[in-house]
Amino acid sequence: MDSCADLATAVNLMRAHFGLPALAMEAIRGYVGNGVKMLVTRALRGTNVDVDEALQVQMPIYRAHAVDKTALYPGVYEGLRGLRERGYILAVATNKPAESCDLILTHLGIFDWFIAVLAAGRCPVLKPAPDMINSIMETAGVTPGNTWVVGDNYTDLEAARRAGAKSIFVTYGYGATGDEIPTYRCDTFESLMRIL
Repeated sequence: MDSCADLATAVNLMRAHFGLPALAMEAIRGYVGNGVKMLVTRALRGTNVDVDEALQVQMPIYRAHAVDKTALYPGVYEGLRGLRERGYILAVATNKPAESCDLILTHLGIFDWFIAVLAAGRCPVLKPAPDMINSIMETAGVTPGNTWVVGDNYTDLEAARRAGAKSIFVTYGYGATGDEIPTYRCDTFESLMRIL
């Protein structure tokens, strides 16, 4: 899903609360991927604002705006439905706060498609640690050899590698591979479907 616009809204409203000017969407896009605390930390770099205090401001703002513009990328809804029809077991492993993640997935009409939705607050260790992936594999009763992690950031790829799973990097997201080497790269969800 593309949630950057809503994340940017929350970041800039949080910054406005502390009398700080807004940041450009592209700057905020580069801060996403390691959880909300890291997002806020990066968004406050060079200021004297306390990160923990800012988090208390940011979290309710984001919940209030989490589904303003957030949408699935083209082909994702149909692709996920197709994977389910083909017997794939689907799960979510995200560094987003659990409450916001549940709200978004419900709003998009796909929450019930996943056997597990692991997110910040629901899992004590975030990606790139493999804990979420390992927990999902245990819940699903699958092995690393038949597990695929799809993501748009090195955190997804590293978590997959450390769990022994295969990975697909989707280039249409807003993360980067870093030093990780995905099993495959895809420019569209349709091309991902062809791989699977």
